Amino acid sequence: MKLAVLDAATLGSDMDLSLFSEFGELVCYPKTSAEEMEEHIRDADVLILNKVRCNAETLATGKNIKLICVAATGYDNIDIAYCRSRGIAVCNVVGYSTASVAQITVSMALSLWNHIAEYDAYTKSGAYSRGKDANRVTPVYHELAGKTWGILGGGNIGKQVAKVASALGCRVLVTRQKRDEEYPTVSFEALCRESDILSLHVPLTDKTRHIVDAEHLAMMRKEAILINVARGAVTDEEAVASAVLEGKIAAFGCDVYDGEPMSENHPFQRLLSLPQVVLTPHMAWGAYEARRRCLEEMKNNISAFLRGERRFRVD
Repeated sequence: MKLAVLDAATLGSDMDLSLFSEFGELVCYPKTSAEEMEEHIRDADVLILNKVRCNAETLATGKNIKLICVAATGYDNIDIAYCRSRGIAVCNVVGYSTASVAQITVSMALSLWNHIAEYDAYTKSGAYSRGKDANRVTPVYHELAGKTWGILGGGNIGKQVAKVASALGCRVLVTRQKRDEEYPTVSFEALCRESDILSLHVPLTDKTRHIVDAEHLAMMRKEAILINVARGAVTDEEAVASAVLEGKIAAFGCDVYDGEPMSENHPFQRLLSLPQVVLTPHMAWGAYEARRRCLEEMKNNISAFLRGERRFRVD
């Protein structure tokens, strides 16, 4: 059997991908462009990938493909209907990055809420040393205890963020398809209106695409912080950029973009110099431990497939 890792660079140079060699001949490509797909998948039985798009056009020449393993929970880059029509199994990985993404979500929120970037810049600029005051408390920040943390999505990550928010003394509200057993479940409109911090933890689907649009942003408090660690396209990115620039929301943290890497004409390019904005390069999922778990789970998915079992199948 032949296995091809199509975008090994996204998994990190510190990961040992040789664990897949036990299944057969392994070839690892740092990245695979659309133009390179034909060559990279021609003889492969199993594709291992993270962000590479797989659809009728890109998979056409892969006549031997039996299994696609996605190094992620989200699989919006895979045309599932097409894979099903060709009998190609597709597996994702669930739960491997919960702690990592929750950690980055809370880190972003706390940094923005407490104006850490501004205080850090003030101190490092030498202004603190040149001044006469022993301390500085502007820009003003507030305790999170008693504030409302809204969570869109009630999956593993959303639940973990809710636990941390509760531990910080926040009132937690959740918007999800099913009523949450632990936290009050409200409409998305209510979530926008009531949240001091609103974090997004939903997959990208037809229902969630641009769910955070200009209309919902207008419902948010001017003091509110928006955090997106889900998928870029769950927000209307142009509307988000405008909301930040016009002061309709107080701050914004984002790790995901509709089109990655973020293009040079992306709406968020207008936000790069703002201290109330934190932008990271889709790294929230990627703590070392999370990436190790991801690879091990993918290995287990391949083993299960070869035994004729269904494990984390999404096709």
